[in-house]
Amino acid sequence: MKIVEIRQLVKKFDQTIAVDHLDLTIESGQIFGLLGPNGAGKSTAISIICGLLRPTDGTVRLFGEESNGQNTAHKARIGLVPQEIALYPDLSAYENVRFFAGLYGLRGEALEQAVQQALKFVGLEEKAKLRPKTFSGGMKRRLNIACAIAHQPSLIIMDEPTVGIDPQSRNYILASIRRLNQEGATIIYTSHYMEEVEELCDQIAIIDQGRVIAEGSKEALIGLVTDVKETIITVANAEKVDKEALLAIRGTVAVQMEENTIRLTTKAEINQLNDMLAYLLAHDIEILTVEQQNLNLETVFLNLTGRLLRD
Repeated sequence: MKIVEIRQLVKKFDQTIAVDHLDLTIESGQIFGLLGPNGAGKSTAISIICGLLRPTDGTVRLFGEESNGQNTAHKARIGLVPQEIALYPDLSAYENVRFFAGLYGLRGEALEQAVQQALKFVGLEEKAKLRPKTFSGGMKRRLNIACAIAHQPSLIIMDEPTVGIDPQSRNYILASIRRLNQEGATIIYTSHYMEEVEELCDQIAIIDQGRVIAEGSKEALIGLVTDVKETIITVANAEKVDKEALLAIRGTVAVQMEENTIRLTTKAEINQLNDMLAYLLAHDIEILTVEQQNLNLETVFLNLTGRLLRD
């Protein structure tokens, strides 16, 4: 069953086109990764799916039925975990989940059971009486998820659910996402962490400038850029590196700098590693390690968009 069908979706804000004839299909049971640089249209598309925004043009079908964004039956089957934490800091964890679950019509014993199950699912049952303003960032993220899933939605949209948290909380959340999917939920997942998308998602769409520019499994997307390779060079004095000079070396497709690490994407048919190393040595840049890497989703993204996911 197709959970989400989007056809020729357009959303304009004055003269700005945020979504430009977007086509997207998400099947039941998928963990669907939605990737794109900042401003690509991901959040706008998610808002339209949730009924928070009305499209300028195009059609949206949810759960096999056409959606105008106002269908309460559709909204009742969706859980949204927003990027910005949406909690009431002066209510307890229990009261937060109870409030959001109550918005979906749960009452009485069903409401109490739903709240308890959601808190247990995210590992916060022992923190139920505490207020989220006393929580760590990871605990707040987990409570954010509990508020979104208490009504047991069929479609769960997770917009950057692991931003700014510690590795332990991140691993807990990723494991929770797998469990939700195994229990039957379809999940739309956005993240700036490529390794999360590679690990979780069985289908991925890359959006840029409001439209899908590539879609498929991780393996299928990597197959789009088999004409490139990736090299990682760590140096002792990265402040001396001229990124533009590296880009000018023949065969270089993209250069990413992260502290003392240079990540190079280069054309596979050109062996320009010697030229790259010669440049670094000529400019008194001390080379610590050189590593050739297998292609990954980050390489695909850089090649298709020309931008980092965090740009």
